[in-house]
Amino acid sequence: QVQLVESGGGLVQAGGSLRLSCAASGRIFSNYHMAWFRQAPGKEREFVSVIRWGDGSRLYADSVKGRFTISRDNAKNTVYLQMNSLKPEDTAVYYCAADPLRFGRVTYVYDYWGQGTQVTVSS
Repeated sequence: QVQLVESGGGLVQAGGSLRLSCAASGRIFSNYHMAWFRQAPGKEREFVSVIRWGDGSRLYADSVKGRFTISRDNAKNTVYLQMNSLKPEDTAVYYCAADPLRFGRVTYVYDYWGQGTQVTVSS
């Protein structure tokens, strides 16, 4: 079992930055693929980014590529999402997800989820 707790959300103006954190506890964090998803009101939960535990390779949604950066600190059991040049359409609840075996862009790949943190970008 892995427990995930997100933090760092808030209200920011368009063009601003936020850094989200996801602290993990439980099993060996370094052996888990870690991902970020987001869900806007009335919309499906969508993939944002993922970082693989083995080689640290990363994937990004096209909508955030070049603006968001995912990273992880295995010593701190934490994964981060640095979000720059934020846009109003980035407004959503951001969720951290983890899985020890599967790696991908869809929600059903991941067995463990945090409760989410709200990000609101004003225009």
